[in-house]
Amino acid sequence: MAHCHGLSWQSPEPKATNYPIVPEKELYRSLQAILPKETDLQDTLNRAGMLRWTLHQKVKNNPANSLSLVWVLVKELEKAERFDNRGIILPLLHTIMYAIVQTAHIPDELYKRVYDICKRLLILPHPYCAIGLSYTRQIKAERSVPGLRYQRMVVAEQGLKNDYYPCQERVFVLADPDVFTGAMAEGLKRDIKASNSEYEDFVSPYDHMCSVVQHTLQAVLGEECNAAELARGLQATCVEPHFQEVLATVEQSAEAGGRDRGLLSSRLQQLYDKIVTGVKSECVSGGSLHDCPLPNPEMSFHMWTNDFDLWRELGRWLRSSSTDHFSLSQDQDDGDMDEMRVSEARHSVLSNDSGIVGDLPPGLDSPNMSFPEPPVSSTPAFGKRDSKLSRRGGMKMKPTHPIVLMQETPDSRERNGRRGSLPFSLQRRTGNGATQNPFPKMQRNSTARIVVMGDDRVLGRLAEAYYYLRKREARRLFLTVRANLQFYYIPVCSAPVSHDNKHQSVRIPCTVGSYLGRADPWYNCNVKSLGATLPQLTTMQPTTLGKPKEPFVSDAISYYLRAGQQPVYFTIYSVKIICTSNSLVEDVFLTHVELVFPDFHLIPKSLREKQRKSAGDMCGAVATLCYKEAKLSGRDTNRAMPVRTSAVQIDAIPAKDDEDVNCLTVTLKDQPAKTKNISPNPKIRTSEVKICAMGGQSITVTLDRDCRRTYKHVQSIEIFPCVDPSYSVQKTFQSKVAVGDEKSGLSKYMNKGLPLPINTFSGIIS
Repeated sequence: MAHCHGLSWQSPEPKATNYPIVPEKELYRSLQAILPKETDLQDTLNRAGMLRWTLHQKVKNNPANSLSLVWVLVKELEKAERFDNRGIILPLLHTIMYAIVQTAHIPDELYKRVYDICKRLLILPHPYCAIGLSYTRQIKAERSVPGLRYQRMVVAEQGLKNDYYPCQERVFVLADPDVFTGAMAEGLKRDIKASNSEYEDFVSPYDHMCSVVQHTLQAVLGEECNAAELARGLQATCVEPHFQEVLATVEQSAEAGGRDRGLLSSRLQQLYDKIVTGVKSECVSGGSLHDCPLPNPEMSFHMWTNDFDLWRELGRWLRSSSTDHFSLSQDQDDGDMDEMRVSEARHSVLSNDSGIVGDLPPGLDSPNMSFPEPPVSSTPAFGKRDSKLSRRGGMKMKPTHPIVLMQETPDSRERNGRRGSLPFSLQRRTGNGATQNPFPKMQRNSTARIVVMGDDRVLGRLAEAYYYLRKREARRLFLTVRANLQFYYIPVCSAPVSHDNKHQSVRIPCTVGSYLGRADPWYNCNVKSLGATLPQLTTMQPTTLGKPKEPFVSDAISYYLRAGQQPVYFTIYSVKIICTSNSLVEDVFLTHVELVFPDFHLIPKSLREKQRKSAGDMCGAVATLCYKEAKLSGRDTNRAMPVRTSAVQIDAIPAKDDEDVNCLTVTLKDQPAKTKNISPNPKIRTSEVKICAMGGQSITVTLDRDCRRTYKHVQSIEIFPCVDPSYSVQKTFQSKVAVGDEKSGLSKYMNKGLPLPINTFSGIIS
């Protein structure tokens, strides 16, 4: 047993695997079973995620299967490319990249074939070209420096301290307490806990270091590395110095672009000889490579009961993992973080003078003013001046804060051919925003991956929390400059899909999950199907899911986090509500708004139908509808009309693929058949809408189907796309500096809207 910094550890003795080598024909059949097909039924899609997990477990349990799977995937990719079968190209790419990172050693010829396939995707339309470019860069780096992705993943996800790769990641899993109750919540919590390092074979950070050293030496040296000798050598010595040396060598080679591959191999060969000295076995060189499983990232599980719990957890994590100076004291209670940050916010006053004492007018150089005296200099400077230039005491202005926030979203000047500042876009935005942003993205060493699980209600709460975070960050930066925020969504429904009546469409509680499932087939197979089977999986006993060290749910979440890097942007909408008491309430929503007139809605449905047949004009309450009609030409027109209706439904997510327009759809219920303005049961496409009750009526408003966000006794409601708080601050700052063009300066480069990016595997595949 070796000792490192006072901590004792012992790596497990390498054992021969008990898992057999899977023939290539069986791997081929398993691969065909997980690929999405247009004729697949819902039951088949629900099993696709489990089949993919089973296939990757075969690779994880026996390293000999990994290289065989990569060969099978390369052949299938080349076959799909020849027959232009684009429906399976991206799923095959995601699968092969996940297999490559876990393979102990890959020949250069195989790297070249994968690289050529990814490079040929650059001529295809989006999202094939975007994903092909991302994977081309990864394969090029991995081919130059083998084992680089595995090493960086483990270091960042497990938070291993080092001086060469500062990136850190943390996963926050937020579950909706209204959906996850009882045994379902306990099962999910147990599954996520089983994936953490203290419950696996990796019992300490030193074991992760051992895996990094083992995998990197095998990836670079290949068959020249005797895996058994290397494992015994790492067991008999302190692994931390070797880990730091491997990390330094690999990162230096990566910074140099991998141009000197021979130097990398020679330095790691010397380290290998140093480790295995004294543990030589009968086999001098060569031998089968040992498996180094990729551990799941560290996850923290939370029941999301308070909207601000998320940002407090992020603050605690950043304070514990960073050495930078924080404005929060160590003994400051985190619960008072928001109040303290608001009280410390200051407003700067602009001045026209330079702030230098020597440049002040003569009348202002008065002894009564509390300016500091300039220091005396023995050497005259600038002619007759006997003193150095000194600056008055004041606050140093940093670059405008909203610039950093602006870099989070793509540029809005050009959206699918429509130029200018438009209230909405014809197609929802997708893909990496960095390619559309004229400013370079700020480098941050920390990444917070936020996974929300639930239905539309939890997404509405996430949009609300995200908006208030940006609002606080626009006033004073705290989290934005220290961490990247990545959002992931797993749709989980607490109740089956319900039908209101035969004249209305099916009420889908997970509209965003359904939309992403239609847009991205791989998301539908691996994430949406996970949410459908999650209630059954989490209520099972731990023994029915296999070994505790192989939890299915957390493995599926880890795969989603690592392969889902293409965001889809959903517009957040602002709501201004004026109650009958003339009080103003402001809120935001993401998916759905329902307006009900209680006085008419309480009438029995049979009586309403009878009244509608007898007198169509006397059906429903009277309201004024003002909206901006959205047209495909972009020439939006303002319209206003009186309507009679019992309820109004406003949807931001389209229910069908042919209605995929990034705008609001307003549907009037119980609309009379005799009307001159609009047709029965109309669907109005608009970007802004205002509804006012008339005749002393009141409205009940529910946002995102969340009963906790219900407003009663409403007189009028106004809905419009949410403006990014950083844009408002920048616009206010610009108006103080220059008077004239409203879009001068940085304002013309900024995205006015505030979208919520949710990561998927491929984005929107048209």
